[in-house]
Amino acid sequence: MKNMETRIEKVNENYINEQTIRQAGEILKQGGLVAFPTETVYGLGADALNPEAVGKVYAAKGRPSDNPMIVHISSKDDMIKLTYEITADIQKLMDAFWPGPLTMVVPAREIIPKVTTGGLDTVAIRMPKEPIALELIRISQTPLAGPSANLSGKPSPTSYKHVAEDLDGRIDGIIAGDDCEAGIESTVVDMTEDIPAVLRPGVITAEQLSEALGKKVKIDPALLEKPDIFNNGGLLETGADFKPKSPGMKYKHYAPKAEMVIYQGDPEKVKLAMAEEKVKRNSFGQKVEVIVFDDEHPEDAAHDFFARLRDCDKAGVDVILAAALREDGIGFAVMNRMFKSAGYNIKEVL
Repeated sequence: MKNMETRIEKVNENYINEQTIRQAGEILKQGGLVAFPTETVYGLGADALNPEAVGKVYAAKGRPSDNPMIVHISSKDDMIKLTYEITADIQKLMDAFWPGPLTMVVPAREIIPKVTTGGLDTVAIRMPKEPIALELIRISQTPLAGPSANLSGKPSPTSYKHVAEDLDGRIDGIIAGDDCEAGIESTVVDMTEDIPAVLRPGVITAEQLSEALGKKVKIDPALLEKPDIFNNGGLLETGADFKPKSPGMKYKHYAPKAEMVIYQGDPEKVKLAMAEEKVKRNSFGQKVEVIVFDDEHPEDAAHDFFARLRDCDKAGVDVILAAALREDGIGFAVMNRMFKSAGYNIKEVL
């Protein structure tokens, strides 16, 4: 589908070139697509209220049409324009975490097209903290649909170069800012029930949400299950009728080209098992990359993980052997991405 010239404009969050942002805003107003930096990963922006523009996002990414978009706003005041009520719980989370890497799923006003919500009566909304993103949304004068700016199923882009690798020739423009701060997508929490539920973990943890709300949030059961396989279409074995409220719940995501195996168990035994496997795979002529992050600094793992996968793709790696992190705090979010990247190909080390 590479049939257009993609304009790449470099910017810096310390000095935002107004002309560049205005040009990008005009493209968005006219129904075009522009990738932009956020503090999580790069987003692919389109007018969230324009069904034709949002349809172009699905086409450019090769994204399934029932995978809902996250809608980005530039002001807390815009929230009530997209949903019917700001409940006490919603207000608490807005006050605590916006602008920032938190997305809330709320009932959608009729102004939001079904193509944006994946056919649902709910919509996922967040206010990013990245200054370039906020200025672009403000200049565009419309909320922006902003899924990750990559081909569907590939590792999420944390630099503008990753975006260009996937979408050059498929979209109108790329605002080339700095590399993303967090490195993984936003936390998504469902606010439509009495007890909020985390649908996708991120750098804002369930513990932080519970503290801000003054009550314990739930973890969606789907996050605690490890399906055995994906079917040939990259669909999680959740059933064809399953309608995800959040991106990342139904389809295979973040996958590198290489086979990927996750090793779980005692850290020292895991390192030994991976070293032995690397020797064996090398003897078969396979190029092997070993990924080990520090359990004590899961934020570094979050920042680096997707970039490491893309580096493996560039280097022509055949097999990635990755050591699991503890599944708590930010580590829970990293492992959510790691499991999906590997298609839940897990080796327990006893």
